[in-house]
Amino acid sequence: MPDLFDTLAAEANRGPAALFATLASSLVERRRWHALFDLRLLEARAALGVPLAGELDSLDDQARARLDERSLAACREVGWPLLGEGAVAAAWLYLRAAAEPAEVARKLRDLAAHPPAGDEAAETLRQEIVHVALWEGIDPALGLEIVLRSQGTCNAITAYEQAVSRLPAARQEAAAAVLVDHLHREVAAGLVGDVSVHVDVSHLQSVLRIARVSTARDVIEKAWQLAVYACRLPPEATYPGEPPFEDVGAASRLFYAAQLGRDVEPAVRFFRAAATRARIDEAGTLPADTLALLLWRIGRPAEALQTLLERPAEGGMPSVVQATGMLPSLVELAASGDALDVLRRACRERGDEITFAATFLAGSGATG
Repeated sequence: MPDLFDTLAAEANRGPAALFATLASSLVERRRWHALFDLRLLEARAALGVPLAGELDSLDDQARARLDERSLAACREVGWPLLGEGAVAAAWLYLRAAAEPAEVARKLRDLAAHPPAGDEAAETLRQEIVHVALWEGIDPALGLEIVLRSQGTCNAITAYEQAVSRLPAARQEAAAAVLVDHLHREVAAGLVGDVSVHVDVSHLQSVLRIARVSTARDVIEKAWQLAVYACRLPPEATYPGEPPFEDVGAASRLFYAAQLGRDVEPAVRFFRAAATRARIDEAGTLPADTLALLLWRIGRPAEALQTLLERPAEGGMPSVVQATGMLPSLVELAASGDALDVLRRACRERGDEITFAATFLAGSGATG
């Protein structure tokens, strides 16, 4: 068998294209993916006629765009095989800038479903999947599933608070459903006859709070059942939450029941009263935002809009409802509730020209 270096020397006489093709084929055959990436960058520089090493500060915009395009192609060329081999951390170095997150998430789920033989290899893969899926935000639900299985409920809730709660609400939903499903199974398994208190109350109350991002009916149904369970616990076994969920079980039961079409008016009255009596300097905007969220979800957008417009402007830090986008924008609420004129009047009073202008892009109506 000819020596590779002799082969490369011979191919070089045929030109750079032959040299690169032969070396690339050899690297792929030997699965030397990092070296292949370096080769592709070298090949890109050669093709563009720029220096083969060093900084490229003088590169014009067109040449830099072509170089970036080839660099991203190289990232995909080496990243996918690395991921296929289970080298998740190494693959992510390349794929984070060059691949669709959904594609990476699908591959991570395949890898998680078929771990390698051997405890050490399986543990390494588990840790790397959790890092990319959960902490890099590629598939938080998958990351939480693994944390639940390997580290338990407490660590999973902590991971959610640290890694998932900062994401937009729509991206939290699948992960929240993992925790709701898990705790729902735990409660169902522990209910034999009278109320069982074997489920950690802190876990229960945390999951009832986390579940507020959920819009799927089956998840809301399970959250409601968890809230009913919480209402049956002895008072001394629970602790107060933040307004308007001071009584976490009772308030959560109303919050989730109304979204299921049960006790709608009692729920609205409860959260309206909570928003009315809350002092903004003590409770922030969460009571009013929770009322608005509930009104939106039960199909009363005009009332939700009015609630937000009546909220004091000096609310300080935004509540989790605002920060994670659980509510649509004021313009969307107004358009959905046929209340664009109401919002326009409020914009005039507040000097909000931007929102005022946006209302005319949301639909036709009187100019106010």
